[in-house]
Amino acid sequence: MSGLSRPLNIFIVAGEESGDQLGFKLMRALRAASPDVTFAGVGGPAMTGEGLASLFPLSDIAVMGILPVIRRLPLLLKRIAQTADAIIAGQPDVLVIIDSPDFTHRVARRVRRALPGLPIVDYVSPTVWAWRPGRARKMRAYIDHLLALLPFEPQAHHDLGGPPCTYIGHPLIERIADFRVDAQHTSPLHDGKPPAVLLLPGSRRSEIARMLPVFGETLAKLTQQYGAVEALLPAVDHLADAIEEAVRDWPVHPRILRGEAAKWAAFKRARVALAASGTVTLELALAGIPMVAGYRIGALEWEIARRVVIIPSVLLPNIILGEQAVPEFLQEACTSDALSAALLPLLRGGPERETQAKALVRLDGLMRLPEGETPSARAAAIILQLAHQAR
Repeated sequence: MSGLSRPLNIFIVAGEESGDQLGFKLMRALRAASPDVTFAGVGGPAMTGEGLASLFPLSDIAVMGILPVIRRLPLLLKRIAQTADAIIAGQPDVLVIIDSPDFTHRVARRVRRALPGLPIVDYVSPTVWAWRPGRARKMRAYIDHLLALLPFEPQAHHDLGGPPCTYIGHPLIERIADFRVDAQHTSPLHDGKPPAVLLLPGSRRSEIARMLPVFGETLAKLTQQYGAVEALLPAVDHLADAIEEAVRDWPVHPRILRGEAAKWAAFKRARVALAASGTVTLELALAGIPMVAGYRIGALEWEIARRVVIIPSVLLPNIILGEQAVPEFLQEACTSDALSAALLPLLRGGPERETQAKALVRLDGLMRLPEGETPSARAAAIILQLAHQAR
């Protein structure tokens, strides 16, 4: 079979669960556009469910934090070499690396040295716009195209001298119908029932430990100032029991919600939200739910972050909008007094709520894709174009 007639072979490397989720959707989109495409690479359960025979379990490399990485460093280095060697030996038509730059970019650099003509696509931009901006220019040496999840990233990479970059849309766009708030709940208070207040203190044990106490105090002060509310706290399964125990003695007891379906149902009912910084603030923004955000980290982490982070806000909605649309309170500023004072006018309704609601509508417009397009399909089209050009 000639090189032009054989099926395309695409090597995909994901480094953690979120990349696995992007990867399996990408595989489906690639197969829909090119039915005879074949895959090799590294992935988790979602990608293996699409037919990928992963080189090794994703759990080998899906580690976070300095100490866990140090403890597993010999295995990580072995897996980097193993992955690069497999790509070099297999000589695919294109290499797609998905997020996890500490792992995937090391693989990409090794492959570029051995196979300089192989197109390499990076799916998810490193946060060069937030810290270590010099990484963007360095990426040009081994990344041929960058697929961005956030609409400002192509311009950011252009300004920083990074590789060609295309906004393909955030994966949340494909799920908006699951969590977007009903139109009736964007209006002032309705039907006489206590309004639903979402509490989202984070999904990691360390975040829960730091944020739950101040969120509990905030909820108590909010009800003292406003009156009765229905407090809803979606919890990830592995932390739900611990959260239930931690909130047992709160003056206002929130209802703990388990599972994604319950979380999205709560989004559709929520009037306001109090959230820890993170992707959840983008979920709330796309749902059109006015919010206040707070976050605390360890003193050493904060000192490092203060010195290296180059953006005025840590919240994705504010970064995308280029303005402080969502009130955020960090470290010493993250107090129950500050959080409740910012939440109260959003809950009652008035200028503050209307201003933020309009900003969230603008964000929706910035992130929206043309009718009928999805992030996975846009990503697949760019990857296939690069593969065919290389042939």
